[in-house]
Amino acid sequence: MSSTILQKSDQDLSDPQVLLSALQILRRSVYREGQAIFQRWQSLIERKTFGDSCLNLAYYLALRQHDLRPLQLALKPWGLSSLGRIETRVMANLDAVIATLGKVCGVESTLLPPRPPLAEFFEGDRLLQSHTEDVFGKAPTHRQVRIMVTLPTIAANDYQFVKDLLQRGTDCVRINCAHDTVTEWEAAIANLRRAEIETGRSCKVLIDLGGPKPRLGEVRFTPGKQKLFKGEYLLLRRDSPTSDNTTDCQASCTIPKILDHLQVGASVWIDDGHIGAMVESITPEGVRLKITHARPKGEKIRPDQGLNFPDTLLRLSSLTDKDRLDLDFVATHADIIGYSFVQEVADIVLLQQELKTRLGDRAFLPAVIAKIETPEAIRNLPELIVYAAGKQPFGVMIARGDLAVEIGYQRLAEMQEEILWLCEAAHVPVIWATQVLENLVKKGIPSRSEMTDAAMSERAECVMLNKGEYLAEAVTILGDVLTRMQTHQLKKTPQLRVLNSWNSLKHNQL
Repeated sequence: MSSTILQKSDQDLSDPQVLLSALQILRRSVYREGQAIFQRWQSLIERKTFGDSCLNLAYYLALRQHDLRPLQLALKPWGLSSLGRIETRVMANLDAVIATLGKVCGVESTLLPPRPPLAEFFEGDRLLQSHTEDVFGKAPTHRQVRIMVTLPTIAANDYQFVKDLLQRGTDCVRINCAHDTVTEWEAAIANLRRAEIETGRSCKVLIDLGGPKPRLGEVRFTPGKQKLFKGEYLLLRRDSPTSDNTTDCQASCTIPKILDHLQVGASVWIDDGHIGAMVESITPEGVRLKITHARPKGEKIRPDQGLNFPDTLLRLSSLTDKDRLDLDFVATHADIIGYSFVQEVADIVLLQQELKTRLGDRAFLPAVIAKIETPEAIRNLPELIVYAAGKQPFGVMIARGDLAVEIGYQRLAEMQEEILWLCEAAHVPVIWATQVLENLVKKGIPSRSEMTDAAMSERAECVMLNKGEYLAEAVTILGDVLTRMQTHQLKKTPQLRVLNSWNSLKHNQL
């Protein structure tokens, strides 16, 4: 904000008159800068229900250009909002705080912004709920956060498995186009629709386009070796491994043109970050990687393991040739389309054009979920939201697997928070994804830390579980956790219900 106020000491802001003046300067700045941002976006909004949300997002971006911490600290002693839960209602929150502090200071009401009516103050919350319903449908009566599950192949031929998922509380199923074929996808959806009728539960279908995910292709170890160790080398090739190279392990890359963009010193991660490497040299065959991170007992590499290149900006089309073929089925069978490797506005425009080619001017387009998995996607997130949500129901998935590798594990929690805040300001739903209750899903017993992660996922609008032997049991447990947590937490706002845990007269109500 304007440095003329915040260059002063914190003692100045303890004076309510000075604090009021600082808030009024902040409000004028946010309004002016927010309006300028909104004017650039306004022509993109064809979906009129998103107009107010777009404006609030613009105000939020203007607000977060300023360091608000001195103001937050100064507001606390007055029992006023510290601006820490302002996302859904930027101007209404600022106006309420200024109006109340103005009364404390004895300022004429004509010199203050009018106090917003209750309906306006909670309009952002209503819009977030409405936009979430546009994507996921109505929430269950007992729980606000939806549960999504990734369907395994058996969903195509085991109707009872699908029915059990719905009965336990599944609200949305995910089909991954990277696996199986149209035959299995169609059969799984047929089982789901039958289960909806028999259970009386509605369930959305999200179909995830594979996207340009680079992976290891064919792998060849040197004779007598089965693992890679720290300090050893891997030749990542444009073509298939050969027997010519006898000193290094070799593997092909499924998207060979990526290797043309790598430079010496660039980092490469394999298998969701389990194996770290650095480009040691460029060769005619590809790139020679030196292994920098591996367990002491070594690491096995296998075909289909993912590759990440966090130091290299990859300009890849977000839709592969296979994605375009899959879209012929997806466009007419999916309630929601999962969009992988979204990085810039052009990616959103491309998908919308492909959908229009297949669906024409159909009144209701499928919802789109943009998977946020790179630093570039985070930087472009406001524009991605506006271009997508301005035309059709839209949400965001925090793809924590690839995102952690791309930005570094130490920054994952920070970036996850920022994505949640930005999406809340735009009133678009968020899916909390990757490794949710993973031990429970795969082994039947959860770790302590993943139970805490599941509890914190209540801050999103949907939580995704991946495939595993104990998937159905995990749906039940996750549903119980989310139902309990919503009595304690709503987004960032604590819900201060009676704490029976410490009431000696009511221990039986734990």
